[in-house]
Amino acid sequence: QVQLVESGGGLVQDGGSLRLSCVGSGEFSSYNMGWFRQAPGKEREFVAGITWSGDSTSYADSVKGRFTITRDNSKNTVWLQMNSLKPEDTAVYYCAAAARLRAGWAYAYQYGYWGQGTQVTVSS
Repeated sequence: QVQLVESGGGLVQDGGSLRLSCVGSGEFSSYNMGWFRQAPGKEREFVAGITWSGDSTSYADSVKGRFTITRDNSKNTVWLQMNSLKPEDTAVYYCAAAARLRAGWAYAYQYGYWGQGTQVTVSS
């Protein structure tokens, strides 16, 4: 079992940067980790993912080249560095843990554990 707590959200101007953190408990190092986001009136969407070992990552096309996901299992933490932020990045951001990814990173049903979310607002 894993418990996840996100932090680092806030208000930033267009073009700015934020770093989100997700601290886990339990068997954190055994899980593949993903970041998702949900904007008002929209479905939750995949943003980025990293394997349990940290040797492979995946990104949504909309954030590729701007966002970077990393993790440190000794600290039970995964980060999402977000640069060149745009107003369309405004959303609640969630970290999630998946023991197995049989259908690819983007399918939320595979993630058994979720954090409470952190709000990111990018002003134009």
